[in-house]
Amino acid sequence: MGELTGKALKYGDNINTDIISPPQYMELSIEEASAYSMSAVDPEFSARVRPGDFFVAENNLGSGSSRETSPLTLKYLGIHVVVARSYARIFYRNCINVGIIPLICEKSNQIEDGDELKADIEGGRILNLTKNESYECESLPEHIMAIIHVGGLFQYLKGKGR
Repeated sequence: MGELTGKALKYGDNINTDIISPPQYMELSIEEASAYSMSAVDPEFSARVRPGDFFVAENNLGSGSSRETSPLTLKYLGIHVVVARSYARIFYRNCINVGIIPLICEKSNQIEDGDELKADIEGGRILNLTKNESYECESLPEHIMAIIHVGGLFQYLKGKGR
């Protein structure tokens, strides 16, 4: 997977799954529901996202429901990397299951909306090209990267003949 670059879409603490994917749109397809992603705190979110952008938050990202719709809408919009200081465990795992890279970065609070970022996934580092800063991240184990690399858990298991 190597290095990925994109713009930071930055949010703060406690961005829960109902904010990421509002439940009143759950009956819609992921394509349709993605238009409402983050609308409670950023009505322009779905229009601002470009493929390859980074979703950046601070503490307790993804608390709430265990629905996969939250990471699925982010993935549909083109988010490949999510960065936060801490995650709700089920959201973290759901990101992996749908093929999004969840990075734990203690210094995510130093990243600002619009910063250009480059993530060295294997090296466990994010470079903030806008500020000329570098932040360490927890590296993901090889077996987790294998799941992400093929697009998620379903594709991974399908390739294993299970």
